[in-house]
Amino acid sequence: MVKRFNWQIGREQDYPYDAPPPKRQVAYVFDTNKCIECQTCTVACKTSWTSGKGQETIFWNNVETKPYGSYPQAWDSKLMDKCGGCEWEKNGEGDNQLYQLNSPTIFEKDGPDKPPLGHLPTERDYSSPNLGEDDITGMVDQGHHFEGLHPVWMFYLARICNHCDHPACLAACPRKAIYKRPEDGIVLVDQKRCRGYQECIKACPYKKVFYNIINRASEKCIGCYPRVEQGNVALCVESCIGKIRLHGFLTTDGEPRADNPLDYIVKIRKLALPSYPQFGTGPNVFYIPPVHVPNEFLEQIFGPNVEDAKKLYKALKDDRQLLGAMMLFGASDRILIRFEVQGDEAVGWDVDDKEVVRVPFTEPTYYRKHLDEKTGAYRQNTA
Repeated sequence: MVKRFNWQIGREQDYPYDAPPPKRQVAYVFDTNKCIECQTCTVACKTSWTSGKGQETIFWNNVETKPYGSYPQAWDSKLMDKCGGCEWEKNGEGDNQLYQLNSPTIFEKDGPDKPPLGHLPTERDYSSPNLGEDDITGMVDQGHHFEGLHPVWMFYLARICNHCDHPACLAACPRKAIYKRPEDGIVLVDQKRCRGYQECIKACPYKKVFYNIINRASEKCIGCYPRVEQGNVALCVESCIGKIRLHGFLTTDGEPRADNPLDYIVKIRKLALPSYPQFGTGPNVFYIPPVHVPNEFLEQIFGPNVEDAKKLYKALKDDRQLLGAMMLFGASDRILIRFEVQGDEAVGWDVDDKEVVRVPFTEPTYYRKHLDEKTGAYRQNTA
C-alpha cells in the first residue's frame, strides 16, 4: 500500500498503486433537479455499446429513482452496511471550509494488503433494472398539497462509470487487466487479459463493472473514448433532452482554472458533489443535489457539503458567472474546455480552442404579424 492524497476526503489514504495523475481528468456534472428519467441516455448507450449477446442485463448508463431504486439491487446500501457510519470533521469557514473524513475508506477498512471492501451482486440483483421506479417515500393523502418542504419525495439519479481517481476495480484485479489512461483518466478493461474472476465487480462500490456470460469477461463504460478523442461529448451527454449533463475535463496540473467550466463548478464553487466520497475512490461524476430532498438523506450520498450546494443553486439567478457555466449544459456536442460570460451571453470554446456556442441569458422573443405580407397567408392560433 502507498499513501495517495484524495482531495474529496481532505486527506491521504491507502491505495495499492502509486502513479502520477493523468494529463487531464475526464469528468461530468449531472443536475439532478432537471432529470425527468426519460431514459434517453440509457437507450443511447445501450443501443450503441451493449446490444450484443451476453449484454442483456448490462447497463453502462442507468437512471434509478431514489430512495428505493437501485441497479443492481441495493448496490449502495449493502456496502454502506459493511462500512458502517462515516465521520466528517469540519475545518475552516467560508471559502476556506474543508471537510476531512475520519473513518476508513474501502481500501483501509480490512487493513493493509487486503483487497477493497466490497460485495458481489447475485444474478437476481440484476433482474429488475426499474425496481422502485417513481416510488416516493410515503403515501399522499387525498387533497394534500405541497407547502414549502415536500413531506414525501423522490428524485432521479443518473449513473455511469465514475472513472475514479483511485479505481477500486483496478486495485482488485489480480490480472492487472484494468488500467487508467494517462491522457484523459478514462478507466478501461483489457479484455485480452481479463479471465472473468469478477474481483473488479466485487470491489467497485458503484457496481459499474459487469460480467458478460457469453465471452466470460468483465466490461464497463468506456467513457465513449472514441468520441472523446475527436473532442465530442459522450453519447449519454449528447442525447440528454433535459440538458442535465456537462462533459469536460478537470485540471490535474496546477490549480483549478476559473475559465474551465468543470473546474469552476466542481472545485472552485463546489456546486456539484461526488457520490459516496467516503468510499475513497475519488469518483469523477459530480451531482448537483436535489433541492427538495432532506439533507439527512442526501449527505449519505453526496457528503457534508449538501446544504452549501443547495444554497448556491437557489441563488443562481444572482450569480452570473456560475449561471453562465450552467447555461452550457447541453449547449454543444463538443467538449467545452473554456468559457466566458460576455455581456448577456455565455460563450464556450472546444478542445481545439474554437468558439462553438453562445447561449443568451434571456431567450429572444419574436413577434410575427397576423398577416404574412410575403406569402399573403394569415397566421392563426389553432390551439
